[in-house]
Amino acid sequence: MISKWQWLLTQLTRTLWLRASLFAVLAIVTALIAIPAQSLIHSPLPFEIGAEAVRGILNILASSMLAVTTFSLSVMVSAYAAASSSATPRATQLVRQDTTTQNVLATFIGSFLFSLVGIIALSTDIYGENGRLILFTVTIGVIILIVVTILRWIEHLSLLGRLSETTNRVEEALTEAMKQRIDYPCLGAKRLDKDNPPKKGKNAVYVKHIGYIEHIDLGGLNRCAESNETEICLYIEPGHFVHPGEAVAYYDGAQSDTIDETINKALTINDLRSFDQDPRFGFTVLAEIASRALSPAVNDPGTAIDILSRAVRVLSLWQEHKNLDDADESIAYPHVRMPEVKLDNLFDDIFLPISRDGASMLEIHIRLQKSLLALKQICPECFESCVDKHSELAYQRALLSLKLDADKQRLQVLRDTIKSS
Repeated sequence: MISKWQWLLTQLTRTLWLRASLFAVLAIVTALIAIPAQSLIHSPLPFEIGAEAVRGILNILASSMLAVTTFSLSVMVSAYAAASSSATPRATQLVRQDTTTQNVLATFIGSFLFSLVGIIALSTDIYGENGRLILFTVTIGVIILIVVTILRWIEHLSLLGRLSETTNRVEEALTEAMKQRIDYPCLGAKRLDKDNPPKKGKNAVYVKHIGYIEHIDLGGLNRCAESNETEICLYIEPGHFVHPGEAVAYYDGAQSDTIDETINKALTINDLRSFDQDPRFGFTVLAEIASRALSPAVNDPGTAIDILSRAVRVLSLWQEHKNLDDADESIAYPHVRMPEVKLDNLFDDIFLPISRDGASMLEIHIRLQKSLLALKQICPECFESCVDKHSELAYQRALLSLKLDADKQRLQVLRDTIKSS
């Protein structure tokens, strides 16, 4: 629902270097603000602060902040490695976007630059008596900010890079993407039914790059289609793998290089998938975490069981999903069509890998069947067909891997309960 430039700006604000740069600029301005401010104060202040006293405090700040920043960077890198090894490498992009870590590092870098600029300015005798007192007051404020930041950082370090925290971040990103695709099934465009699509126009559009669709500028496509009196039908959505050999869109009317170029510019293609607007990627990452936990090297079925619980929590949101028709009020781009997310695909992304990798574990199959039963009980009309399908698939896998007849009978009872519910 956002334009390409808004989306790019959002991605930019999630980067560490931008936040650190802004804090650095603010720190330099703060250190130098005492120079013009001292000229505005004509009467002497109640007491004086010597240059050496302020310089000593700033020297301590500069040396300590440099060391703390270096240490914090090493902790951050270790957290990335821990998230990659304990969860999945696909989850590290969420850890990199952690605002608390970015704010802490930016504060430390800013404090170091503030101290450095203050020391340089004091050495050139730019500050008068009032200027030194203003600088001293600001320095006390910076020290208080550093203390608060360090206390917050200590608390945050207890969670950073931990498996549970990483899984929480994946679930939060997945929930946001899921809610967006429920409120706007086609991101504001009209629905394109791939099984029964409108007659394809003679004009097919191909991309020039290979990768994953990360963002689609539907607003730009709608303006282009409206001005050319046509309708653009996208056969892709965020997360779709595209290449020059497959058409990504069709439109009717006369062939136009302008329309072809506009469609290509509207598609942001990257080497990696993004959690934004792509709930299937979120479910895939959750399944990867569960599969890693079920590997013989890790042998952690508890994590896989936790993932199944999270999957039920997110999938339960689907009961708010509505069938989109062309007259729906949520359609903001009436000249563009694109496919919507299919519930069956979401079930495949999360339940198939877990039932496969945990095929020989009874506890995994029991929780999987109970998770499917819970979804069917939450909203039978929404989940019945998908639940029945995956319950039977998981049961058949269990029969091939489990050895004891008693284990198979327990699962059969759960399978029969799902069928009869």
